[in-house]
Amino acid sequence: MTPPRPFAFFTRGIPLAATMHREPADLVEPQPAVIVTGSWLTVKEQMPDRYAAALASLGYTAFTFDFTGFGATGGAPRQVEAATRKIADITAVARAVRSLSFVHPGGLGHLAVCASAQYVLRAIAEGAPITSFASVAGWFHDAASVAPFYGGAEGVAARLDRAQQALLTYQRSGEVATVPAYRAGDDRAAMFLEMDYYADPSRGAVPTWRNEMAELSWAHWLTFDGLSAAAEVSAPTLLVHSDDSVLPDNLREVAGRLAGRAELVWGKGSQTDFYDQDGQVEFAVEAADQHFRATLPR
Repeated sequence: MTPPRPFAFFTRGIPLAATMHREPADLVEPQPAVIVTGSWLTVKEQMPDRYAAALASLGYTAFTFDFTGFGATGGAPRQVEAATRKIADITAVARAVRSLSFVHPGGLGHLAVCASAQYVLRAIAEGAPITSFASVAGWFHDAASVAPFYGGAEGVAARLDRAQQALLTYQRSGEVATVPAYRAGDDRAAMFLEMDYYADPSRGAVPTWRNEMAELSWAHWLTFDGLSAAAEVSAPTLLVHSDDSVLPDNLREVAGRLAGRAELVWGKGSQTDFYDQDGQVEFAVEAADQHFRATLPR
C-alpha cells in the first residue's frame, strides 16, 4: 500500500493542509477523484482519512484536508465553525482537484460524513464543480430542527447571546473565547452528550484534534439552512443513513427536494458508528463505491 502523501490547496491566500490517498506511486495514471470531509469541529486525521484510505484501496485518488482555522491549516480566527468559510474551502479544493492531470477529467466525487454533508450540498448549489455526491450519516439541519438539541428556544437564545459577546470580544481585542468541542455533561460545550468517539484516543481523540470551539460559532451553526439548497442540486446523490443516526426525517426531506437522482441506502448503527466502526464504514464504502462507479468517469 502506498503511504498517504501530504498535499496543499490554496484559498484566499491560505494554504489548506491536505492528504492525498492513492494506490499507484506515480502521479501519471488518471483515477477517479473523490474529496472526503468529516463532521463539524474535526480534522482530516479523524473520519475523513479513514474513508479516504478505504476509497484509495478501491482505485480512487482521495483527498482530505483541514478547513481554514482547523488542524494544520492556517487562518484566523481559529476553531470557528463558520459554514460560509467551509463552503468556500470545499469549492476551492474541488476546483483545484479538477485541474490535476492524474485524476480523470469530466467528473469529481465528494464523500461527506456528518455535518460537512450540508456544507457540500450548499457548495454544489452555489457552483462547486462536484458532479457526484455521497453523504454518510449526513447531518442536515435548519433553525427549527437543530433547536431541540440545545434545549429549544431558550437554549438557542442563551448560546446566541454568548456568541454575540464572543464576537465583540474578538473584534475589540483579537481574543477568541472558546468552549470545549466535546465534554460530556458540560452544557457550554459544543457536544455535551456521552460520545465515546471524541473521548477515546484510539478513536476520534487524536493528537491533531483540538478539543475547542470558538464560542462565536453558535451564531453560524444555529442559523444555518442545510435543507433548502437541495432543490438546486442535480448531481446524482447517495445518502447512507440509519434510524439511529441524526435527523433521519431531515435526510428524507433532502432526498425529496433534490433536483437530481437520489438514492437512500439504510443501514444499522449509531451516528458515531459510521465515523470509524468497521461494519458501518465497510457498509458505507461499499455503497459509495457502487455510486461513484456509476457516476464518475473511469
